[in-house]
This record gives sequence, structure tokens and C-alpha cells, in this order.
Amino acid sequence: MKGPSTRGWLVLAGALWLGGIGAGLFVLARYSATPGIAQAKVARWPEATRLTRQAGRPVLVMLAHPKCPCTRASVTELAELMAHAGGRADAFVLFLRPEGLEDGWEQGELWRAAARIPGVTVLRDPGGLEAKHFGATTSGHVVLYGADGLLRFSGGITVARGHEGESPGRMALERVLREGGEGGDTPVYGCALEDPPASASR
Repeated sequence: MKGPSTRGWLVLAGALWLGGIGAGLFVLARYSATPGIAQAKVARWPEATRLTRQAGRPVLVMLAHPKCPCTRASVTELAELMAHAGGRADAFVLFLRPEGLEDGWEQGELWRAAARIPGVTVLRDPGGLEAKHFGATTSGHVVLYGADGLLRFSGGITVARGHEGESPGRMALERVLREGGEGGDTPVYGCALEDPPASASR
């Protein structure tokens, strides 16, 4: 009895190869669509924050990890949001600097991208203290507080990890800034702030 032909082995190898690629793509797609841990809502502007809030002005805050690749898309969407906001809100991006790392470690590509957005003030967040004040657990988490200091929106502004384009979060924020009211909350897609990417120690 003859064994499998060379052609048969090639077909089998090709099928296994395609199956491996398919499984890998499935895992990547599932990871991309998996949000971070649900964030806690802080209903009123936190008194413990070091950020200053001007009377009569809404304030938007993004909490971010400077080494999270998913957050590039969040910063890009923030730029779009601010361009459409027409100066209706003050905005901050706070970049985590874990304890024990040198000054300036957080000032990389994402910091520079956020700093280029008109109307945005970029600051460091040593030890993630501000993230805790605002209830953020995932990089890219955005909160919007109205002129009265009450929470109007909490969540993410991308549709998946690292994906740019219109999202329910960005659209909700634009609507609240334009018309007022509540924007609800949306999932946040990014790296965990308390469990940073492997590159965080570099």
C-alpha cells in the first residue's frame, strides 16, 4: 500500500497553514474588539484633582498610557473631536508615569501628538493618581464634565483597539458639546493603566 503522495502532503500542509492563519486572525480580531475593564463613574468633578476648572466651562479629560499602541487612535479621534468642538470645552490629556521611572519618560510620540491638538493641555500623571480620581482603568478613557461640574460622558472614543474613524463615543461627545444633555458611556479600547504594555519599562 502506497503512502500519501507528495501532492497530498502539500495539500495537507497548505490546509494547516491556512488554518493557522485563520486562527491567528480570529484571535487578533477578538482582542481588537475586547474593551478594557469597565470604568468606575465619578459623578462629580473630583475635588482631589490638581486640574483647574474654569467657571462656566465644560472640561474634557483623557487618561492615557504613553506606551499603549491602541491609544494612537484615541488621540487621533480626540483631534477630530476638538476640531468639531469649536472651543466649547477645555481639554486635558494626562499621561501616566509609573512610579520609579525617570522624569520625561512619558514624553514620547503620543505625548507630542496630543500636544499638537489645539485647545488641549498635556500633563503627566505620576503614579496614575489622576486616573484614580477620575475612575479610569484603561488607556484612552475620556470623561466630560459640564459647566456645573457634573459628569456628562464617560468612555472611549474608538470602535476597537487601534481603530480610527467615527465611533459612538466620539459622536456622543460631539452631540453633548453641541447640544448639551447627557452622552452616556461607551466601552474603552486600550491597554490597562495598572498593567502596562511590555514596552512600559523601556
